[in-house]
Amino acid sequence: MQYQFTRLDIPDVILVTLKKFGDSRGFFMETYREKVFTENGIPGSFVQENFSKSNKGILRGLHYQMDPYAQGKLVRVVSGSVLDVAVDIRKGSPTFGRHIAVTLSENEPTMLWVPTGFAHGFAVLEDNTQFSYKTTDYYHPEVERSILWSDPELKINWPDMNFNLSEKDKDALCLKDAENNFIYV
Repeated sequence: MQYQFTRLDIPDVILVTLKKFGDSRGFFMETYREKVFTENGIPGSFVQENFSKSNKGILRGLHYQMDPYAQGKLVRVVSGSVLDVAVDIRKGSPTFGRHIAVTLSENEPTMLWVPTGFAHGFAVLEDNTQFSYKTTDYYHPEVERSILWSDPELKINWPDMNFNLSEKDKDALCLKDAENNFIYV
């Protein structure tokens, strides 16, 4: 089997384990097959792919786009490692305000599916970390929002380091004050 799909404590968030095929020349790994992903609960309509490179101590997030331009994200580390976090911000959800945190690393071939209705962010654990993600909608800056990464209500156990943040992330609001139009159904 090429893939293993594991529903996490918040079942809409899915960890995808990939299979590497290697020999003395290196390795090969299939990272996406639409039919298999769709059959396992991950929608197959990705319209944009993004890539970032960051050094240890960079924290990006917690970001989301509001409806009608909400983005589901299929995220993966190409090199290095991150602590990746998805926060349920769907009003009325039984897991509202709870989060999933997983380490994604080049050494463990995994991806994380972060569905719409979740804020997403990551802390970079190694220098020269390369991070790639596919999205289900295009970037629309007019509906992009951020939740404060250190919101005490979220109880995220971030690594103990001095984070380097963008101004947008420094000025983000706590979940209780953030604009959000997601309703759990």
